[in-house]
Amino acid sequence: MDTRLNLFTSPVTGKAFKHLMAAGRVVKDSSLPAATQELVSLRVSQINACAVCIDMHTKEATLAGETPVRLNLVAAWREATVFTDAERAALELAEQGTRTADAAGGVDDEVWTRAALHHDEEQLNALVLLIAFMNLANRLNVITRQPAGDYQPGQLH
Repeated sequence: MDTRLNLFTSPVTGKAFKHLMAAGRVVKDSSLPAATQELVSLRVSQINACAVCIDMHTKEATLAGETPVRLNLVAAWREATVFTDAERAALELAEQGTRTADAAGGVDDEVWTRAALHHDEEQLNALVLLIAFMNLANRLNVITRQPAGDYQPGQLH
């Protein structure tokens, strides 16, 4: 598969990425647990079939100490016993926040309430930003056919 655009050489996307990366650092530095951030990033990317983000977040999570069992079970988190209640609430919010066209009305109140039971207001804000950011990144990569497999942990930080 050939890449349609090199997003890193364009002055337009270069300027935009500078701001997006800064926003991403704000989320990364928030009180939302790093493991939750990687699991949510991975799940959103799986839903959107963004291979480059799946590659990136699997490797970043592994470097941060995430286990292969948990990474392999993210796609089937509902049936897996290896996630905390807080992680499950974040994954459920990520799914509904990503599949907005499938869920008329967007994120339902029950899902939001479960997320709010396990995350304080700062963490909820970070979680919402992360979900939106990952959907943006996924779409940029999928539309332009960015290749996957060569990502090195820390490459974009």
